[in-house]
Amino acid sequence: MANTEAFEKNVAEYEAWFDRFPAVFESEILAIRRHFQELPENILGIEVGMGSGRYAKALGIKEGVEPATSMRNLALDKGLEVVKATAEHLPYKDLHFDFVLFVTICHLESFPKALKEANRVIKRGGHVIIAFIDKGSKIGVEYEEKKGRSTFYKNARFYLTSEVEDLLKASGFKNPVFSQTLFEDLEKIQKTEEPKEGTGEGSFVVVRATKK
Repeated sequence: MANTEAFEKNVAEYEAWFDRFPAVFESEILAIRRHFQELPENILGIEVGMGSGRYAKALGIKEGVEPATSMRNLALDKGLEVVKATAEHLPYKDLHFDFVLFVTICHLESFPKALKEANRVIKRGGHVIIAFIDKGSKIGVEYEEKKGRSTFYKNARFYLTSEVEDLLKASGFKNPVFSQTLFEDLEKIQKTEEPKEGTGEGSFVVVRATKK
């Protein structure tokens, strides 16, 4: 993953975002959780780019990888199993997991390589779930315009929904199912939003695709 320095040095600022926007975080979690509800119970999976473990903890994911030591320590404090590794070089054997979750693709060194690695470790018929800010959405455009002044997004690479879909297909995944949330500016979201199917309205997009 790229940009680990910002996460190593600005842990307090990263954590403060969740305290500032609790309804945004809960809306994102609800949108992601809806995809997991479509999967069988008692499946094994990881989050790639676990950060401080907030998403994994809320979603019941017990393990994953995180390259930034400061973030990884916070995740470990939450009782999660976290390995120091990058998305492009996962330390797991082939066909090992039922799912892989990404919530930080804008910070990846190479999203295409990360998808290929995810495909390698996912069992046949397993799933990849990707949550991201759509570059073409209202929040995505704002992030793109301001990223030069941002602590965490200065070197970020945002993606259009169409780009994510194309990369999924090119990496050996099929049947993408999309949903969306965050239909307002972040400051205006004061209660948890119900996610909608499809794309084009919400800034936060979640896609679930199946390994061929």
